[in-house]
Parts: sequence; C-alpha cells; structure tokens
Amino acid sequence: MAGSHPVEAPAGEAATGGHDESPTTGPLRHVLARPFQRSREHRAPSRAGRNLPAAVAVAVVLIGALVTGLFFVPLVLALLAGTAAGIGVWEVARSLTYKGVLIPKVPAVVAAVLMPLAAFFGGAPWLSMALVLAVTLVVVWRAFGPRHGMMLSMMGSVFALVWVSFLLSTAVLLYHSADGPQKVLTVILLAVSSDTFGYAVGVVWGKHPMAPRISPKKSWEGFAGSLGGAVLVGILSAVLLLGLPWWQGAVLAVAIVAVSTVGDFSESMIKREIGIKDMGTLLPGHGGVMDRIDSILFAVITGYVIFELFSVLA
Repeated sequence: MAGSHPVEAPAGEAATGGHDESPTTGPLRHVLARPFQRSREHRAPSRAGRNLPAAVAVAVVLIGALVTGLFFVPLVLALLAGTAAGIGVWEVARSLTYKGVLIPKVPAVVAAVLMPLAAFFGGAPWLSMALVLAVTLVVVWRAFGPRHGMMLSMMGSVFALVWVSFLLSTAVLLYHSADGPQKVLTVILLAVSSDTFGYAVGVVWGKHPMAPRISPKKSWEGFAGSLGGAVLVGILSAVLLLGLPWWQGAVLAVAIVAVSTVGDFSESMIKREIGIKDMGTLLPGHGGVMDRIDSILFAVITGYVIFELFSVLA
C-alpha cells in the first residue's frame, strides 16, 4: 500500500461467533435464501504475524500465472482476471453483510467472472453489454428476495461489480491494444512499485499521516517514496519495454501513484466503516484478493486512458 505500516484495526473490532451452514446442506429453501443472509463468519484476522514463506510462495505463483497469460497463453490472463474479479466481488459482498447490506452473491459472482471474459473475446462493446446484463441479472434476482433492504442490496451489487470486475476488465482491454502485454505489465509494475517503495520509505521515515481518520499509518513521506520509486520504474519501463519517450513513463507513473493511493484509501474507508482488518483470508500471507488488487483496480483503467491519450497525441 502507498504509505507505511498496514492499517491498524479500528478500536472495538470484534469477531462474530459461529459459521454459516454449508450452502449444500439443509432444506432447499434455506439454500436458495443463503445469498440474502447476513454472514456470521469470523471477520478476517489481523495482518500481524503473516507467514512470510507462504506469502512469497503465493506471490511467485501469481506472478508466474500473470507472465504466462501476458506472453504465452493469453486465455490464462482472462481466466486469472475473471477468477480475481469473482473472488473480489464475493469478498466485498461478504464484508458488506456486516453492515446489513445483503448482496445476492450467486448472480454477482457469476457476472463478475464473465465480465473479463467478455472483454477478452469481444472487447469494449462486449464488456459494456456484459455490465448491463450483470446489473439486470442482479436486480431481477434480488426482486425475488426479501423486501427489506432491496435498495441497499441493489446499490451494493452495482458498486461491487463496477469497482471490482469492470475496472479489472480494463486490463484485458489494454492487453488487446498495441504492445498490450508490455503495457499491462508496466501498469502492474507501477502499482506494485508504488506500494513497495511507499511501504519501505514510510516504515523508516514516516511521521506525517496523510489521512489519520482513514489510514493513520500512511504517511506523506511514504507517498513521496511511492512517487520517487514509481517514476524511476516508469521511466525504465517506457524506454526499455515500450520504446516511448522517458517523460511519458514519468507522467504515467505519477498518475498511477495518485490513483493507486486513492484505490488504497477507498478500500481502507470501507474496511474501517465495516470494522474489519482484511477483506478475506484466501491468500496465505496476503489476506484477501481485494487486499492485493485494491490499488491495481484504479491503476489499470488509468493506464488504459493515458495510453490512449498518448496514442492520440502521437
């Protein structure tokens, strides 16, 4: 994340007791009603004491899958994006239940998985149509659920689908552009370098918090580290990977650091409002999928727009 130490859990955070029944057990009416039920799962644990070997192993696997999809088997990229989008929407839906916003998980997750695949096979027109159909599916499905909380449920569903799946799908659109694999790799490198340099500098020199009420451990010193490190990576990527002028790499880096920080803060605001530490626990040593891609979501659409502007100017 851009800044310093991970965000501390809000005061008074407590885990809820018990677990939901398996969705494959119990009477049929209970199974069908499950997407509208409030989660009773334990909230995600603290990031303290992360398993470093497990975190490294997960990172290596994800990087390997990304490189394979970008440069060898393109369908892997679409499947990776679809999987991340589906899990991300499920994590958001589960987290929102702590505030009583009951998103119908089945149609939301299915739609989230299909949107990156639509972008892969049909480009922007198919992605736009997939978004419209996804919202329609969720609204129709929710119409057969309980009457209480319908408005918040539909608003939460649209929010999750746009925030996670639609934004992530723009990485697939960027992949299909000229030098697409290199562009996607550059954007992800910039988002990751922003997090890494920001954390490293913030740990050592961070003293002045950027937004104490949202994320008290993210500092202006860490943000400066994010900028400096990302600009260096952006310049090298522009010159060595894309054959672009160095200044375009610098402009891209500054923009991505800015929006990555906004993406990081947006998830922090949601988690602080809900009262949870992580969106999930799926990735050992990393937390949930959303805890890894929150800054990337805003970075990919920003990269897509900026690269399009560079093409127009050229």
